[in-house]
Amino acid sequence: MTVAVSPAADWLQPQPLDTAYTLPAQCYVDEALAARERDAVFARSWQLVGFAAPLGRPGDHALAEIAGVPIVVVRGDDGVLRALHNVCRHRAGPVVTCDGRARTLTCKYHGWTYALDGRLLGAPDMGRVRDFDVAGVSLPQAQVAEWGGLVFAALAPQSAPFAALIEGIEAPPTLVFERRVVYDVACNWKVYVDNYLEGYHLAQVHPGLSAMLTSAAYETRLGAHWVLQTSPLAGTDDVYGPGTARYVWLWPNTMLNLLPARLQTNRVLPLDAQRCRVVFDYYYAPQAAAEFRAADMAFSDEVQREDIAICEAVQRGLACGSYVAGRLNPCHEQGVWLFHELLRAAYRSG
Repeated sequence: MTVAVSPAADWLQPQPLDTAYTLPAQCYVDEALAARERDAVFARSWQLVGFAAPLGRPGDHALAEIAGVPIVVVRGDDGVLRALHNVCRHRAGPVVTCDGRARTLTCKYHGWTYALDGRLLGAPDMGRVRDFDVAGVSLPQAQVAEWGGLVFAALAPQSAPFAALIEGIEAPPTLVFERRVVYDVACNWKVYVDNYLEGYHLAQVHPGLSAMLTSAAYETRLGAHWVLQTSPLAGTDDVYGPGTARYVWLWPNTMLNLLPARLQTNRVLPLDAQRCRVVFDYYYAPQAAAEFRAADMAFSDEVQREDIAICEAVQRGLACGSYVAGRLNPCHEQGVWLFHELLRAAYRSG
């Protein structure tokens, strides 16, 4: 069954928070809708594509992908960071195949060579080809932005400015990259985001994390395109001590988890309608001890395994045919409501 996405469909209409329902179950299992999201959501939004520290010198470059489009993020000779389509204009070969540093970008198929700003510099044996103008060829560019040591890119030139995405939210501290951990999860990407956007499930799913936080002071703030969840730390554990936990979500699929001396970034990438990939990058303050880093990563993995188990169970429930849509709790699930409202708007316009 394919979910109806006509702009007039009842479930697509805006819903006030105090009477809101979740998205219909079919939104989490429908392959046609997953394909629609590629254009309506991911190709029109800002995507976290990496971190800025390894891209400091001219020629430094890193690979990324947005909505199926290969991207190379590269620092130009002029010091400007660009996000170029990693697709040669000749026969669609890759101009970069790994992260690194180069003076020029050379296609691995036929050797067409591009400058770091995307201009074609040379094309072997094309000099005598009729009406071929090297100066008229260049790699398309995505929009790019740096924020708190992170790099974001957006495919669509009509995407809202990056400043509008982060307006009203504090930039994360610029810390030092430590490690990447990747989890493949048997759930729709939206199930994972739904789960992230509320603390309602903490006592049931995360006993260790719940004990670390102060539930009575847990707060959720909404921006136009972000959700911030905060809680004072109870200060009773041996790893984190006192401080504040901050959980930032940026539309549509970027999360920042901040604790004292530590930042995690999470990217939730759809694989198909019922599978996603979660990419965790760990960053630490330079003075953070090795013991702290090890304990933090072990605890984070424990929390992630708990989330994977419940998200995969929810996906099975959504796919079984028993569930349609449920009422949101306006006291605890404001973030889920905002996410669904932004999705509804994207579906209507897409």
